[in-house]
Order: sequence, then C-alpha cells, then structure tokens
Amino acid sequence: MFTQSSLKYLALHALMLLALVCSSCKNSTPATSHETAAEVKTQAAVQHPSDTLPAPTQVQSVVTVHSGKMKRDIDNTITLPQGYLAQGDNTCYPVVYLLHGYGDTHASWSQKFDLKDAATKHGVIIVCPDGQNSWYLDSPVDSTMQFETYVATELVNYIDTHYRTRADKASRAITGLSMGGHGALFLAMRHPEVFGSCGSMSGGVDITKFPDRWMLDKRLGKYAANKKAWADHSVINLVARLKPGQLNIIVDDGSQDFFYEVNMALHAALDKQGIKHDFSTRPGNHSWKYWCESLPKHLDFFDQAFAGKEVVCKTSINKSPTSPQAASSDTIKKKTNN
Repeated sequence: MFTQSSLKYLALHALMLLALVCSSCKNSTPATSHETAAEVKTQAAVQHPSDTLPAPTQVQSVVTVHSGKMKRDIDNTITLPQGYLAQGDNTCYPVVYLLHGYGDTHASWSQKFDLKDAATKHGVIIVCPDGQNSWYLDSPVDSTMQFETYVATELVNYIDTHYRTRADKASRAITGLSMGGHGALFLAMRHPEVFGSCGSMSGGVDITKFPDRWMLDKRLGKYAANKKAWADHSVINLVARLKPGQLNIIVDDGSQDFFYEVNMALHAALDKQGIKHDFSTRPGNHSWKYWCESLPKHLDFFDQAFAGKEVVCKTSINKSPTSPQAASSDTIKKKTNN
C-alpha cells in the first residue's frame, strides 16, 4: 500500500524520466536528419544521371549530358544506325556532330530531316547538341556559355565512353548550318586533334561583319571595345593556322544567301593558304530547303574520310542490350569500309 507521500515521489520521478527521454529525442533527431541529408547530397554528387546512362534501346533519343565547365545539363539528340541495336552487333561507328543554327535547338535537325535513315545509310552515329545561341564559343564574358569546351571536349568524351564509337579523330566529323556552320569549322580548326573532318552549310564564317546581329555582343562583348576577341573567334581568321592535309573540309552556300560574300572570302583564304577543300555554291537562300539538300552531300564527303581506316574497337562499351554474347577480348582491331 503506497502512502500519499510515496505516490507524490513516484509521480515526480516519472516526470523527470519523461523529461529526460524527450530531451534525448530532441537532441538525436536533428543529428539523424542532418546525417541523412549529407548522405543524399553526396550520392547526388556522385551519381549524376548522365553518369549512369543505360545501354540505348532506341535508335533516336534525347540524352542529357552534364557540363562540368558550365555546371549545368545540356540536351542532345543522338541518332544511332539501325544496326547498332541488332542482336550480337559489336560494331564501332564513326560519329558526325551536327550543329543547329541560331534560334534552333538540338531537336531541329531531327524535325526537318530523316536522321534515322541517314545514320543507317551511312553507318554513323549522329549527335546534335543544343547550342543555345552560343555560336559554339567559350564566351569570355558569360561563364554560362562555354560551348567550345562542351562540344569539343565534354560531349566528345561522353559519347566515346557511352557508345561504341571509333574513338579517333579520323572517325569524327562535325558540320552544321548557319551559326552551326561557323561553329563546326571553328571547333575543327581549333581542335584538329579531335576532329578529322568538318563542314559548313551557309555558315556565318566571318562574324566581324555582323557586329549588331544574333546576340554576338552577348557572347564577345561590344564589337567596338572587343575587336580582337571578335577577330580571334572568326573562322576566316583561323585559316592561317591550318596546315595542308590537317582537315578534310567541305563548305557550301547558296548564291542568294546573306552569308554568300563571307563564304566566298573563306574559299579564297583557304586557296591562298594552300588548304585543299570541297567548295560549292548553287542557287538557294538561307533556308531549310537548302540545308536539307546539302546535308547528304556532307555525309557522302565524310564517308570517304571514314572509309578504310584502321581502328581499335572497344567492344566492352555499350554492347547491344539484346546480345547475350561476350567479347573474347576488350578490343577488336578491324578494317572498316563504310
């Protein structure tokens, strides 16, 4: 039988124990929550979506690639030849980087031209990055526009490590239209160790002639105060650094195009430098009709550059998801003729 004083003592003791337990809960909950948040943050940093890309299951898809330099993700339309997904196929393919023009996106070429058919016909992987009106430059005035590094380094490395490519300059080509024509020649001339072939369709190959157009001042600063930067980023001024045989070059433009004169000037500069190149003009203006007629000519030109090259094929990368076979070795040396 408990006395009244005993009951008071027990009640007081129980309250003290309850207070102690609650205090412990308050102290431990934030620590556990903080630890979990830290673990999630670490996992997110390590397991970026672009680092865990599964083997492709479609011949055309939009793939997001992270740019370390710009600290943001960039979308790219990637088109594979039909044979890439065939059971047992371990072929490694050349890659054509195809650049869009000002105001367009990574999806524009696939919306206007049958890239699936082209990739299969020519036996190439076609990669269309989203250039975001960057002119494919590393902007000296905007850290969010570093597309020279993105396309020529980050994207090329991503494609070569996630797809079965012939990972050498002789098996890489880059071409594009308008802003993308300038970008393709600019990137190839600045990085001849990366690209073996390049082309331009109606390219704006001398940007110094257009100081008030297409947001160029947002990429390079106002022309009047930054003439050297503008000159250094103009394709026509990169011709002097080229060596004969360094690049396979194809350039064309329509005779009614507003870039016609700068393309004629580029043709003359290449001739003066002794740089062999395929140059042509025909009736046409700055239009998708013209570019859709030009692209097959560029792909035919690249076929010749890709043909008969001795390559090392990394069959361990991205095997066909339907293929049960394993390669007998990590690499297969083969003679390719597309």
